[in-house]
Amino acid sequence: MNLDVIDIKLSSALAEGEWASGYNVELWLGPDAAEFGNVTGGIAIKNANVALNIPVGNGIQAKVGIFDAIVGYESANSIENPNYSRSLAYSIEPTSHQGVLLSYKLLDNVSVNAGVANNYNAVLNASAAASSGFTYIASASITAPDSLGFLKGAVLTAGLVDGKLSSAPTGVLKEFNVSNVPDLTLIYVGATLPTGIDGVNLGVAWDRVNAGGDHLGDALAGYVSIKLSDKATLNTRVEYVASAVSTVDFENITTTLTLDYKLWANVVSRLEYRWQRDIAGFDATTSGARENSHQLLAQIAYKF
Repeated sequence: MNLDVIDIKLSSALAEGEWASGYNVELWLGPDAAEFGNVTGGIAIKNANVALNIPVGNGIQAKVGIFDAIVGYESANSIENPNYSRSLAYSIEPTSHQGVLLSYKLLDNVSVNAGVANNYNAVLNASAAASSGFTYIASASITAPDSLGFLKGAVLTAGLVDGKLSSAPTGVLKEFNVSNVPDLTLIYVGATLPTGIDGVNLGVAWDRVNAGGDHLGDALAGYVSIKLSDKATLNTRVEYVASAVSTVDFENITTTLTLDYKLWANVVSRLEYRWQRDIAGFDATTSGARENSHQLLAQIAYKF
C-alpha cells in the first residue's frame, strides 16, 4: 500500500477586462513528486504561472512560468485519466515546461498553442544556454461541431515539442537509446471520439520520437470507455511501443483494464489489471529480460 501524491492547487481565473490577469499554482507532495525534475525540498512545483489576457483579435491567453505540457493523451494527475497506471507513451512525453505559452482561439471549435521553454522536460530554472538552445512547443485542437451528428464533440489534437533534455533520459526514452541527451523532436496526434452508442467512447494516441533527424521509436495506444451504470465505468487501454534503433531490442504490447466505481461522494475508487508483454524479452522498467508481467492495482483518491 502506497501514498502516491498529495496535490494542492491554488488558482484565480482571469478577471474581467481586456488586460485581465490570474494565476495558477499546483504543488505535489509525496513519492510521485520525484517524477518531476523541478523538485525542491521534496515538493514538486507542477504549475506556477501567471495568466494574462492580451487584447488582440479574440484575445491571446498567455501563461508565464511553469505550466503543463500541451501534448499527450494522459495527464500527470492520474484521477484525470481513464486508467490509474500511465501508458508507456506518457514517459516519452514531457510533463511540464518552464517558459511562455500563448493560446488563441481561431474559431469556436479551433484553438492553437505556441510557446518557448527552457527544456524538453521539467527541470526548475535549468539554463537554456546549458541545453544548447530553447525548446519550442506548438499544438492545435479541432472540436467537431453539432452538424456532424453523433461525432459532435469529437476532439482531434496534434502537437510538436522540439528541444533538448536537461537530464539523463529515463523510462521508455532510455530504452529508445537516447544517449548524450540529444535534441529531441516529439510528434503527437490524439483524438477522442464518441461512437453514437450511449456510454461508449473511443480514444487514440500516437507519439513519434526523433533525435537529430533519426527515427527513435513510436508509441500507439487505443482507449475504450464503457459506462456500465450510473456508478460504474470500464476503461480499457491497449498500447504498442517499439524502438526503431537497431542497437536496442525493445518491443512491447500492454493491455490495461480499469473498473471505476463511484461508491463514495468525491472519491475516485478503481480496481485495475495490467498485462505487459515484452515481445523482445526486454522490460522497459528494469531493463532486464521479462516476457510477461501482471499487475493488480487499486486506487482510492479524494477530490475536493
